[in-house]
Amino acid sequence: MFQSFEDLSDPSCGAPHAALLRAELGRLGLDGFLIPRADAHQGEYVPPHDCRLQWLTGFTGSAGVAAVLDDQAAIFVDGRYTIQVREQVDMAVFPAAHLITDPVTAWLASRLKPGQKLGVDAMLHTVREVRRLRKVCETAGAELVTLDENPIDAIWIDRPEPPLGKVKLYPLELAGKASEGKIAEIQAALSEKKADACVLTQPDSIAWLLNIRGSDVTHTPLPLSFATVPSTGKPSLYIDSRKLSNSVRDALSELTDLAEPGEFMEGLKALGRDGASVMIDPSLAGIGIADAISDAGGSLIEAQDPVLLPKAVKNDVELKGAREAHIRDAAAYIKFLCWFDEEAPKGELDEIGVAEKLEEFRRDTGVLKDISFDTISGAGPNGAICHYRVSHSSNLKIPMGKPFLIDSGAQFEDGTTDITRTLAVGDVTADMKRHYTLVLKGHIAISTARFPEGTTGAQLDTLARIDLWQAGLDFDHGTGHGVGAYLSVHEGPQRIAKTGTAPLKPGMILSNEPGYYPAGEYGIRIENLEIVTEARDIAGGERPMLGFETITLVPMDLRLVDVTLLTDKERSWLNRYHDRVRGEIGPLVGAKERIWLEQATKTI
Repeated sequence: MFQSFEDLSDPSCGAPHAALLRAELGRLGLDGFLIPRADAHQGEYVPPHDCRLQWLTGFTGSAGVAAVLDDQAAIFVDGRYTIQVREQVDMAVFPAAHLITDPVTAWLASRLKPGQKLGVDAMLHTVREVRRLRKVCETAGAELVTLDENPIDAIWIDRPEPPLGKVKLYPLELAGKASEGKIAEIQAALSEKKADACVLTQPDSIAWLLNIRGSDVTHTPLPLSFATVPSTGKPSLYIDSRKLSNSVRDALSELTDLAEPGEFMEGLKALGRDGASVMIDPSLAGIGIADAISDAGGSLIEAQDPVLLPKAVKNDVELKGAREAHIRDAAAYIKFLCWFDEEAPKGELDEIGVAEKLEEFRRDTGVLKDISFDTISGAGPNGAICHYRVSHSSNLKIPMGKPFLIDSGAQFEDGTTDITRTLAVGDVTADMKRHYTLVLKGHIAISTARFPEGTTGAQLDTLARIDLWQAGLDFDHGTGHGVGAYLSVHEGPQRIAKTGTAPLKPGMILSNEPGYYPAGEYGIRIENLEIVTEARDIAGGERPMLGFETITLVPMDLRLVDVTLLTDKERSWLNRYHDRVRGEIGPLVGAKERIWLEQATKTI
């Protein structure tokens, strides 16, 4: 199994670990400390070695920060985790607040006292974050202290070792573009910005640029590393040499100057001493990186990581791989759905068993490299927890008469998949069907959207919500995220969300996943992946418009659809989609599954 169902959270750790931290802060002369859910790469996926927020509080979500002062503390999470945080964290020690509407900066502003010193790890807080924190501290008459060593590391007795996943070369027939061409493209971008070099902190940016993959973090083929790319000459790659076989080392030596991670800060200082103008992404680079360059005499150019956009706009080979991966995944998924419909009415299935069976069907393809994230297998009230992670202690039997939510994905060498389906188990109520259909209407609105060049995800986000809003409902997460090419299942800069400011471009892959989650009852989410298509003319229109190509080919559950709430166009879309699923995936499954599929995709 790629997924573990161990109980990773322990709320009882909060009080003793907070006491240990406060004692260590006192020894360092600090009055407070911030603990983000982050590592030095500022990525979403953090190895156990760097899960300091989890160690301190018990919280296992993918975004959050804790603040510890000498007399009080709090934990801040976003809307995906408002239920989960209360189950995993001792609220008496770390009261929960909303990361967006009640941010840590506001909490600190009302509590910091003149003369106090607030510490932060210089590699775990970005340039942009530190600016906000410094302003808060200055207003309060306090001081922000950036630390080279994290005080938690001194008290974390059983801290795991850093990962040493082996690095593999990603073949050109899957990457679609040689590393030399990618490096040249980035160097041209640096020259346009009059930058002598840039710093890359995101492992997926480095993996894409150098056509390598690794296994340092769960479910995502990332080799943790740093890199600097000069405007001319070889990039420098800072990576633990124990991850490299002789053949990989030889290949990377042709492209880069290899160095150990411990040499990274000295490399930055050397750029500074040379008086280089160095591009950093202030939303991704730790303040320690910026300080190392500027303190040594270099100048900083703040700009978006130059790899993000080229990586997000997939080339033809990457798009071909994505389509093929989704067809393969759909066949496995339809086998799973057929099995589920046969077994669920017996009343014996539970969340873990379902997640295990879905992984088994994917493994049966013979080419599954990993799942792309821990499967969200949510029965009843657990389905209302947006990013629920099932464990042995939380595992529920799947009840009759309620929707069951399952959000999962696969890592194949030719593509990364991510799909959510909400399934009826037994007879469901009219309200459940209404909620599902309102979500479906939002999903269809995104899938059928046509929009001009320059449109951002924020402009499209409302389409997914408008029918829910008119019913007085909403969901507290973005509508869609970018997806990588055998890389991260969550990829920027593109997203469909209120905060999605990046223009959508042809070749980008995004999820389309509106939802609705009545707390304590059930969850509904419908997710397909979409490719942004080239602008095309519309009959009678004045300008060509971009659109979406759906590449996820798995039936929606018609037992949850209230057809009376669909417009003729929406019903037509659903029928066409199901015709396509039946036509493209039907020949790839067995006779039993084809019979099931005929019924699951019947015309409505």
